[in-house]
Amino acid sequence: MIEEWRLLELTINDAYMNMAIDEAILTMIQKGKSPNTIRFYRWNPSAVSIGYFQSLIDEVDVEACKKLNVDIVRRITGGGAVYHDYNGEVTYSVIASKENPKIPEDILESYNILCNGIVLGLKKLGLTPAFKPINDIIVNGKKISGNAQTRKLNAILQHGTILIDVDVEKMFKVLKVSNEKIKDKMITSVKERVTSVKKELGKEVDFNEVAEALKKGFEEALNIKLSPGELTEEEKALAEKLKIEKYSAKEWLYKR
Repeated sequence: MIEEWRLLELTINDAYMNMAIDEAILTMIQKGKSPNTIRFYRWNPSAVSIGYFQSLIDEVDVEACKKLNVDIVRRITGGGAVYHDYNGEVTYSVIASKENPKIPEDILESYNILCNGIVLGLKKLGLTPAFKPINDIIVNGKKISGNAQTRKLNAILQHGTILIDVDVEKMFKVLKVSNEKIKDKMITSVKERVTSVKKELGKEVDFNEVAEALKKGFEEALNIKLSPGELTEEEKALAEKLKIEKYSAKEWLYKR
């Protein structure tokens, strides 16, 4: 009998709630109170997320973010700073028990397995993606998806982005560049190294269409059935608490 996981269909939240929901589900799975879950979401307003170990001051132009109405949030996963454009990205999270045999104990292998869900999903959209270790997915040699992971006790959280469209100029307005003199060169470099679903297909793509393709990709990669569900009341309450007390708090944002 095929294993069933919960699907939380594409939703739109601010940055603080998006990260709070991921952690609330992770916590409840640790306690054995929630099922293995895959969720899709967007960021409104657009936001910058920084990795757990990063310095906010070093990575983000805080004043530019204020002017452009871009939120800033610190993740519990590692990795670099990411600009999440409301009009340019679908984000996913896989949150599951580490005890599930579908989740390899080896971190690199688990990236391979979970990112294969994205690879298969993007293929369903007509793209020719490939997994590039450690945790990227490329199309025609250019990055289209970045992914990060954390493990807490007996549970794993992997989340990542799928670029639908790219606004490189705005990205470099909110992310700091160590040397302003080379900013133009870096923008050119990123344009050469990064691509998007829209660019590769040569047409506009509906966000729900992308999420549906990714759902099918994860089902195929993990040999699971994703059944639509909702957050539990306990998850909702914890997410609200985490949003206010952790992700919106300056102590967490300026932690490093």
